[in-house]
Amino acid sequence: MIHFEWLWALLALPLPLLVRWAVPPELPEDQAALKTPFFEDFTSAKTKSVISNKQWPLILAIIAWILLIIASSRPQWMGEPIEQAISGRDLMLAIDLSGSMDEQDFIVNKRRVNRLTATKKVAGEFISRRAGDRLGLILFGTQAYLQTPLTFDRATVMTLLNESALGLAGKNTAIGDAIGLAVKRLKKQSSESKVLVLLTDGANTAGEVTPLKAAELAAEYDLKIYTIGIGADEMIVRSFFGNRKVNPSRDLDETTLKAIAEKTGGRYFRARDTDELNQIYNLLDDLEPIEKDKQFFRPKTELYYWPLAIALLLSGLISISRLRWL
Repeated sequence: MIHFEWLWALLALPLPLLVRWAVPPELPEDQAALKTPFFEDFTSAKTKSVISNKQWPLILAIIAWILLIIASSRPQWMGEPIEQAISGRDLMLAIDLSGSMDEQDFIVNKRRVNRLTATKKVAGEFISRRAGDRLGLILFGTQAYLQTPLTFDRATVMTLLNESALGLAGKNTAIGDAIGLAVKRLKKQSSESKVLVLLTDGANTAGEVTPLKAAELAAEYDLKIYTIGIGADEMIVRSFFGNRKVNPSRDLDETTLKAIAEKTGGRYFRARDTDELNQIYNLLDDLEPIEKDKQFFRPKTELYYWPLAIALLLSGLISISRLRWL
C-alpha cells in the first residue's frame, strides 16, 4: 500500500487558487484606440487558436503542481509486515560431529539413521520455534569452531546445521573447547539470559580445556548449560556368529555431563531415541520460554522521485512552449 509520510503537505494543493483569488489580475497596459462593432468577428479565428494553444501549458502547469505537492508529501510503498525479533535471549547450540555420531541407532520416519541425522531433524525444529532469541551454532570434534555467530536469522542457522557433516571438525570429541568457545562468544553479551545447549554422544578426548574447568568459567559469566547425552543403551548387531546385544553408548561420559549442567545451573538430559530427543527439546522450550511479545516492522520504499521527476519534465515543456510564443 502507499503511505504519505508528510500528509499535511497536501494542504498546499489549493495554494495557486488562493493566490489567484487574493491577488488582483494585472490590467493591460494599452487599451484599444478604435472600437468597431465587427471586432469580435475580426479576431474570432485568431483568438480561438491562441486560447487553444495556451490551454495546454496551463493544464501541464496544474499537473506539475499536483505532482510537486505529492512529491513533497513523501509517498512511500509499504511492504508486508515482517516479524521483528526481540532480543530476549542469547542461545548457542553446540553439536558433536565426532566419528561416533555415525552410529545408526535412531529411527526417523520409520528409517534407521545415524545420530547426527536425528539431531539435525529435532534440533532444526527446535531452532524454528525460537522466534525472539539470538541463535548461534558451534560444531565440535577434535576442534571446536563457530559455524554461525549469534543472529536472529533462524533460517540461516538451520541451513548451516543441515550442511554440517561427520568428521568435519575431526573424529575426536573436544567438549571443553566447545564450552570455552561458547563462553568467549557470549561473555560480552548484555542479554539477561545466556544459554548453551550441548549435545554429544561421548567423552572428552581432545582439546586444550577440560570440560569441568570450562564449566567453571561458564558459571562465572552466568552462562547456563543444558547437556544432552545421545545414543541408545542397547542395540542388536548381526554378525557371522549370530545376533548379539551391544551398548553403543558405552563411551558416553554421563558423569561429566551432569557435573557441567550442575555447575552452571542447567540440567542434563538423556536421549536414547528420537522420541526422547524430541521431548528434551520440547522441555527446553518450557525451561527457556520464548518471548511472547512480538514486534513488526514494514519495509518502506521511497517513491517521491517519480512525481518529482515528472513535475520537472512538465516544467521544462512549459518553458519551451513559452519560448516558442515569445
